[in-house]
Amino acid sequence: MAEPLQIFDRRAVRLHKSRASRTIESVKPILAEAAERLLERLDPVRRSFQQALDIGGRGVVAPMLQARGIAVFACDPSPEMARRAGAPAVAADEEWFPFAPASFDLIVANLSLHWVNDLPGTLLQIRHALRPEGLFLASLPIVGTLAELRRALTEAEAALSGGVSPRISPLPTLRDCAGLLQRAGFAMPVADLEEIRLLYANPMRLLADLRAGGETNALAERARKIPPRALFPLALSQLQQEDGRIPVTLRLAMLTGWNS
Repeated sequence: MAEPLQIFDRRAVRLHKSRASRTIESVKPILAEAAERLLERLDPVRRSFQQALDIGGRGVVAPMLQARGIAVFACDPSPEMARRAGAPAVAADEEWFPFAPASFDLIVANLSLHWVNDLPGTLLQIRHALRPEGLFLASLPIVGTLAELRRALTEAEAALSGGVSPRISPLPTLRDCAGLLQRAGFAMPVADLEEIRLLYANPMRLLADLRAGGETNALAERARKIPPRALFPLALSQLQQEDGRIPVTLRLAMLTGWNS
């Protein structure tokens, strides 16, 4: 079997998350909004969950699950970020699950799988870690997320350098997400769209929030040299404003799948 294409530098992902463990509090409201919308999918489920796995919840998801009376175990590639869960935790790469089959009856991944190279393989490992009739919930950025910033960065770099270096992570479509769940063997796979709209009075705060959340460039083919000093000011100046604020949109696929 061919090795999956290495789109992301997993070491960089871990280092970015470790650095962000010191600043994550500043973006917790955004993470919490996504987590609350995701966990709403539990409300109509007429069964109880005893043991959940929180994948990359950055100290947000585990307390929400515990408040529902569910015991939680957490994992994250970064040991520092894993400790923020406030629950038993282990440092573990999402691409290499250390968990035995049928370990959990609920697995939640809130905004934590978009830096994975082999997403089909990771979803298959997640399903194997679920008990029969266990539930998987995940939120995943899809095409259209931060489209305003992505477009502005591309146009600004092309204007300054005459070309574009790899800065923008590839994202799946909503239809791709549903297909990935099916491919991994989940029963009753569902991929719903949720949008979170953010407004920034200071456009530099948007870049600061991405860094604070550990969401900076981890592409394997990213340029290692320092970008032109004018790049980010030029890109941010091109963002359109609404009443003096910069609007950006997070388009999230909310994934639901059962282990038959």
